Amino acid sequence: MMLKVVFVTTLNAIRDKRPDKDEWNTLLAYLGKTTADDEPINLLTILESNGALFTLWALRAVEKHPEGDRVMRLMAADFAEIVLPDHENKCPGDDRPRKAIKAARDFANGKITEKERAVAGKEAGDAAWTTTSPAAGSAAWAASGDAVSPPGLPAAAYAAWVAAGDAAGDVYVKIIRRYLTE
Repeated sequence: MMLKVVFVTTLNAIRDKRPDKDEWNTLLAYLGKTTADDEPINLLTILESNGALFTLWALRAVEKHPEGDRVMRLMAADFAEIVLPDHENKCPGDDRPRKAIKAARDFANGKITEKERAVAGKEAGDAAWTTTSPAAGSAAWAASGDAVSPPGLPAAAYAAWVAAGDAAGDVYVKIIRRYLTE
């Protein structure tokens, strides 16, 4: 069963995080507004307006949700998994990022401790520093412990996006939609 969550934010919360000016103007125009306010905005609305990358950026401005941490960890693991094949092709036999992704999911589902998650994440981070391929490094970094924690979700997603290229956009939208619901 897929866990789905409604994430909401407000224009004031987004503005406080200092969004890119063009992204901000796109969102305002889509909403038919000229100034920020405190009316709740579902992240799916932001996805429709501004696309996946800005939606991931906007996660930093969402209201707390009881399942939010878990959903963001699972989503980050899915993003990191997109570029996992690149790392494994460039670094055969290095399964540290794969283990970190599994650890992120296991931690989100209460199967392992924070310490076990951190160990797997550190190993994936080490993999990112030791590879000579920028794409493979991005894949490994996206799977690292820091990247698969909620504060690092936008950074993890961005690193995975860079490694996967622009074609990843549709995949990101599908992942975001899979976790977020009306």
